[in-house]
Amino acid sequence: MSQEETFLGVPCQSTDGTTQAKNKSRLGLIVTGVVGGSLVALYAVTAPFVAPALRKVCLPFVPATTVQVSNVLSALRARTGRLVDIGSGDGRIVIAAAKQGFQASGFELNPWLVWYSRYKAWREGVYRSTSFHISDLWKVSFAQYPNVVIFGVPQMMEKLEHKLASELPSSAKVVACRFPFPTWVPVQTVGEGIDTVWVYDAKTFKGQTRTISEQSQQSQL
Repeated sequence: MSQEETFLGVPCQSTDGTTQAKNKSRLGLIVTGVVGGSLVALYAVTAPFVAPALRKVCLPFVPATTVQVSNVLSALRARTGRLVDIGSGDGRIVIAAAKQGFQASGFELNPWLVWYSRYKAWREGVYRSTSFHISDLWKVSFAQYPNVVIFGVPQMMEKLEHKLASELPSSAKVVACRFPFPTWVPVQTVGEGIDTVWVYDAKTFKGQTRTISEQSQQSQL
């Protein structure tokens, strides 16, 4: 027995190819476990936020930029009363509007985002002037809201035109972000590029909708 073996009290073992292979295999399992666990955790956290992208009409959660929020508030600067954000996401539009004096509500299909929005409203001190609802926008009437904000996608805008035109009061204004409505004529635009918002007056688009409907009926005669 060598002096090194006597000093350590255990026999020294030479590192051969088999031992190295076992060590590499063990390290591989550890790395795989860590990576796999991280991916599972990441999915658990992010899945509720991207799940809306799996709807029939793709409406993924894309947070509004600071400039977009500012443009929305600018478009509604002279307005008061109740406001609704259709597809309210993490609630930033609703919360910002409440801070400007609106009684603001958000409708969002993703429950995780709704709960997070409620928490944010409480943290920002505007929970009394905000409300967030887990609901499909097609199953809700927006007749009680004179101020409407929508972050939509092109696939839904035409159908939403008909819904809002039939429900909203003639005094309402609608602010569309990211994508304009396909046939309505905006009375104002604010911002530029991806931060552009389009402002629509209900008197204008209600009259426009009636005209299109009348023309369609005449063409069928």
